[in-house]
Formats: sequence, structure tokens, C-alpha cells
Amino acid sequence: MIPAFTVAGAAPLLAGLDYAGVAVFAVSGALAAARAKQTIVTFVFFAAVTGVGGGTLRDLLIGAPVFWVHRSDYLGVCIMAAALVWLLRADRWRLAALLWFDAVGLAAYAVIGAGKAASYGVPPVAQVAMGVLTASFGGIVRDLLANQPSVLLREEIYVSAAALAAGAYVVATLAGIDGRVASAIGFAAGFALRAIALRFNVSLPDYET
Repeated sequence: MIPAFTVAGAAPLLAGLDYAGVAVFAVSGALAAARAKQTIVTFVFFAAVTGVGGGTLRDLLIGAPVFWVHRSDYLGVCIMAAALVWLLRADRWRLAALLWFDAVGLAAYAVIGAGKAASYGVPPVAQVAMGVLTASFGGIVRDLLANQPSVLLREEIYVSAAALAAGAYVVATLAGIDGRVASAIGFAAGFALRAIALRFNVSLPDYET
């Protein structure tokens, strides 16, 4: 759900993806707690930090009301995700499908973040940055808390996919393309890049001295 703004008329497409993105990211946070053999309280904390962390930082930076503070549904989704991981012992499953759901959430959140930044008068380059933060910051904090290698330090294409999604959306809107179409373009571009990386194990080249 998009509480404080509408991504240029694209709310019907992104509303469901917003909840799904929170849920998937929250599950990934709870899984990190499971791998570290933590308590249920830590499960919920990791789930919440991962699920709403990116949107929280975005709202603080652009001067918007933090999207989850005055409503219960977002944290409720995080709590349910943590409880399901705990009860179903999901850390023992092979969750390859989770990576694909995560790719959906990543692309959608990047567009949502860029769109909300635009609605607060943020300039285009910063809109892209807000999209990237929205999509990836929660995972960065999760990795730090779980003492795992940060997603920023992995070779896999992840943050780049978020940047492509946000960038494609912003460029499309600057070109005067309808908001629904621009949102679909941004989402499709980001998801496609992440999907290629997952399917073919594509990564960015390392720096060579």
C-alpha cells in the first residue's frame, strides 16, 4: 500500500507489490535470525528492520512522515513473517523461490521510492538514489546485524538492479510518459536485470589492480 502518495497513477499495480515486498524482505530478515539461531524477539526485530528499513530512511531524508509510524499493517506483516519463519522452520527449506519474490520486491520498491521522492520535489538524480535506498537499505542493515557479508560487497547484481528500476522510471517520467507506463517500465527493467543475474549467475566484474 502507498500511504502518502500515488506513483503517478500506478497505485493499483504497486499497492499489492508494496505489501508483498515488505513480507518478502521481512522473511529474509527472519531467515537471517534463524541462521544465527536467535530468539523469537530477534526474529521480529530482524524482520521489521529489513521490511521497513529502506522506506524509513527514505522518508527521513526527504522530509516525509515515516510511512509505517501511524498505522499497524506494515509492522503486522513483519511480525507475521517472523512468526511463520519461526513456526514453519523455514530456514530448513530450499527457498530458491524467495529470491524471485525478492526480485519482485526489489524492483517495485525502487520505483516506489523514486516516485515518492519525486512527489516531494526531490530532483531526478536524488530520486534514483531514494529508489535504491528504499529497495536495498533494509537488507544492508540486516546483513550488518547478522554479521554477514553486506549485499554491497557481493559480486551479484542486486543494488544495480534497483538503480536500473529507479533510473528507468525517472527517465520515463522526464520524457513525459504516462505514470502507469513509466512505473511498468521501471519495474520491468529492474526485475529483468535481477532475473538475468539469478538465472545465469551474472555478476559485475571485480576491480583489478
